[in-house]
Amino acid sequence: MTLQSLDPVVFRPISWAALLQAGRTTARAALSRYGLLAAFLVFWEGASSLGWLNATVFPPLHLIVAALWDGLASGALVDDIAISLQRAGLAYAAAIVLGIPLGLFMGQIRAVEQALDPILQFFRQTSALALYPVFILLMGLGEASKVFVIFWATLFPILLATIGGVKEVDRKLVEMARTYGATRATVFLRVILPASVPQIFVGLRLSATTALLLLIAAEMIGANKGLGFQVMNAQYNFQIPLMFAAIFLLALLGLGANYALVTLQRRLCRWADAA
Repeated sequence: MTLQSLDPVVFRPISWAALLQAGRTTARAALSRYGLLAAFLVFWEGASSLGWLNATVFPPLHLIVAALWDGLASGALVDDIAISLQRAGLAYAAAIVLGIPLGLFMGQIRAVEQALDPILQFFRQTSALALYPVFILLMGLGEASKVFVIFWATLFPILLATIGGVKEVDRKLVEMARTYGATRATVFLRVILPASVPQIFVGLRLSATTALLLLIAAEMIGANKGLGFQVMNAQYNFQIPLMFAAIFLLALLGLGANYALVTLQRRLCRWADAA
């Protein structure tokens, strides 16, 4: 093969103007999305360092980052992260295992939904934190009560979102599938379940946030490990940079969980994006 026979596009020179334009577009997109957050962090660092804010209550960000690094390097915060993820993960997984199948079942059988909906609405409106003392009386201050209170709070968003997703399926699609001879199982697997997935993921994302919120509260009562415990312990010992470091870690865990769920939803619901 000679050079003359090759596609001349391969040897096309790089357009630096195009690269520069692409860089500008990326920078503008990043600035529009993260500019306000970056400005807030810069203001925090400057205001605390210059004395505009009480540095005792709001220490400069470089001290928080240093405390975060020391905690991760020593392994203390790594253990807390592992324990917190274990507690929240067990409760979240249990809520998914129970909430999605039950929601799919209730969403298709109206009589079951009407029978169970009043009690579900009653328990949903009852704060999990208000019930936490009851769980402690029943299960003690060990891991069971902490996991169960997180499970209780995360179950209802998943369950109700799944029921809503099933009920919002276009009935014309179901009727069309049945007209073409689809069995009940085929209609469920090919029509109802795929159409319900976007709404189910709404519940999953809400429950992931709820799991972290309840995790903090559960670990602040009767725990000696975990990020929630670390926040309270650092506050009691007036280690304010370490307290903010643990808070930022919780926020990062929440952002990571949300990003993972959004990515999974996009992969599973490409048909919805195309539509």
